[in-house]
Amino acid sequence: MEKKRYLRLIDMNTDGTRYDVTPIFADHEAFSSLVDDFIARFEGADVDFVASIDALGFILGTAVAMKMKKGFITIRKGGKLPVKVDKVEFVDYTGQTKSLELRRQAIKPGTKILVVDEWIETGTQIRGAIELIEKQGGVVVGIATISMDENEETLYLTENYNCQFFGLNL
Repeated sequence: MEKKRYLRLIDMNTDGTRYDVTPIFADHEAFSSLVDDFIARFEGADVDFVASIDALGFILGTAVAMKMKKGFITIRKGGKLPVKVDKVEFVDYTGQTKSLELRRQAIKPGTKILVVDEWIETGTQIRGAIELIEKQGGVVVGIATISMDENEETLYLTENYNCQFFGLNL
């Protein structure tokens, strides 16, 4: 597959402000190429686990973890886990207060984590995920996403973490 042709599969003819990346997942060759490109951007990085955010992030993060032969850590939407959790609240791209949860003691101190999500709009959700990881002593070695919108929150991310994304102007 021509490198990054999979970006053309993103459906931009949608209602609202979000694009639909799921056509990439439906195309085996495109999805495989996307995962390979994510991994290539972190080649040589010391990664113990891949972590992703509920729900589309799980699809991409699981594929990256499997291909990297790493474990996978789930960061769930609030109220989904039936165990004791660490919880963080944030305001998402819709302006609503949401929460993320991480199972307590899911991460041992010093564990190196690659965070994968399909799209970073406002940056607040990924910041919440990072807060949960770091609260448990994990070290975020990188953030991988298809695209990251430009704003104050995402500027903070790019200045403080190894962020790798493709954007849509390729």
